Amino acid sequence: MVFSSLLFIFQFLPAALILYFIAPKRLRNTVLFLVSLVFYSWGEARYLPLMIALILVNYLCAIFVEKTKEKPGVRLAFLLFSVVASIGMLIVFKYYDFFARNIGAVFSVEIKALNLTLPLGISFYTFQSLAYTIDVYRGKAKAQRNIINLGAYVVMFPQLIAGPIVRYTEVSAELESRHSIRAEDLEDGMEDLIIGLAKKVLIANNVGMLWTEVEKIGFRTISTPLAWIGILAFSLQIYFDFSGYSQMAIGLGKMLGFKFPQNFNNPYIARSVTDFWRRWHMTLGTWFRDYLYFPLGGSRRGNKRTILNLFIVWALTGLWHGASWTFLLWGLYFFLLLVIEKSGFISFLNEKKLFSHIYMIIVLLFGWALFAITDFALLFEFVSRMVVPASLLPGGYTVGAIYYFRNYAVILSLGCFFSTSLAGRLYEKIRGRRLLKILVMSVLFLTSIAYLVDSTFNPFLYFRF
Repeated sequence: MVFSSLLFIFQFLPAALILYFIAPKRLRNTVLFLVSLVFYSWGEARYLPLMIALILVNYLCAIFVEKTKEKPGVRLAFLLFSVVASIGMLIVFKYYDFFARNIGAVFSVEIKALNLTLPLGISFYTFQSLAYTIDVYRGKAKAQRNIINLGAYVVMFPQLIAGPIVRYTEVSAELESRHSIRAEDLEDGMEDLIIGLAKKVLIANNVGMLWTEVEKIGFRTISTPLAWIGILAFSLQIYFDFSGYSQMAIGLGKMLGFKFPQNFNNPYIARSVTDFWRRWHMTLGTWFRDYLYFPLGGSRRGNKRTILNLFIVWALTGLWHGASWTFLLWGLYFFLLLVIEKSGFISFLNEKKLFSHIYMIIVLLFGWALFAITDFALLFEFVSRMVVPASLLPGGYTVGAIYYFRNYAVILSLGCFFSTSLAGRLYEKIRGRRLLKILVMSVLFLTSIAYLVDSTFNPFLYFRF
C-alpha cells in the first residue's frame, strides 16, 4: 500500500486515525504498532515474521548492551550480533543473488540464486534498527524496555516503506509521552500530506510519463536533444516522487504527534556536489556520516585516509540503492566528484555562481542517467546519445525532441520552477493568508484525487529500496 492511492487516503488512513485518537493515551503506541503491521502486511504479509524477528533481536541486544556496561567484551559481542543479524538479513534478501552471479562468473562455478523478493522498505527499517542499538551502545539512548514502543518506532507506517530514516533518539521522548494532538498539528500535517501528494501525483507522475516514453522508443533511435529532455524528466520525476513521499510521511507524523526530520532541502539549487548531498535524502546522508564515515576516521587521519573513507561510504551508498554494478558506478561517480571538489575545486565553484549552477545541472543529469539505467549496454547507448550528436552515430536517429517537448513543456516548466526556492517563498506568502491557503490546499487535493481516479500511471521509484 502506498500513500498516493485511493485505498490509503479514503480507507486505511481514516480508519487508522480514528482508532488512534479514540484509544487511551497509554494504548496509542499499541494501536500505532498494530495498524502499521496491517499497513505493511497488506501487500507483503509473508515477510511480517522477518520484521518481528528483527525487532526482537535489536530489542534484546540493546537491553543486554545496557546491562553489561562493566563488561566491554560482552557489550561488544551483543552489538556485533545485532549488526550481523540486521546486515545479514539485508545481504541475504538484497545482495545474495548479485554476489552469487558475479562470484560464479569470476571463478567459473555455479552458485544457486535464491531469487527472493525484496521485502518492502528493508533498507530503511534495518538502518533504523541498527541506529537504535548502536546509539544504546554509545550511551546516546537508553534501551527501550517496552517492546511495543520499540516496535512502533521500527514499523511506524508513515516512514516504514521509504523513510525518512528516523533515529530512535529523535522520537524516543515522543514514544514515551506525546502531548495531546493540537489543531495546529493536524492542520500542518494535512498541509504536508496534500503538498506531498500533489508533488507525487501531479508533477512526478506526469513528468515521469515522458521518461517512460523515451525508454519505450529505445535509446538507439532517440535524438541528442530528446536524450537530454528525457533524463531531465527522470531527474524531476525522482525528486518530486521521493520528496513528495517524504513530505507526506512528515505530515502523517505530525498528525500522530511525532516530528520527523527533514529529508530534502531544495537540492537542485545546490552549486556543488558537496552541497547537493547536504540537501538530498538528508537522513540517509547523515546516517552514513554518523555510523560509518566518522567511525572510520572521517577526515581526521590525513588526505589518503579521507579519500579511502569517502570511497567506502560512497561505494556502499551506491549499493544501498540497489544490487547492481550501475548503482555502484553511480556511487563512485559522486565519490570522484566529491574528491575533486575537496581538492580545491569547490572554492572555484563558490566564487562562480552561474558556472556552478551549469556545472551542477550537467553532472546531475549524467548522474541520474547512471541511476535510471541498470543495463550497461543501454547505459552506453544513452550516454552516447547525450554526448555525441545522434546524426554522427551509427544509424543516425529517427525520433526528435520537438514533438515531446511541445507535449511536456508545461509540466517540465512547472517541475523546474517548483524545484527551486522560489516555490517555497510563494508557499510562505500563501500560508500567511488563511482563506487563500484553504483554497489552494482544496484545489491541490481535489485535483490529485481526480488524477488518481482517472490515471493508472502511479509508480513509486523508491518503493523497493
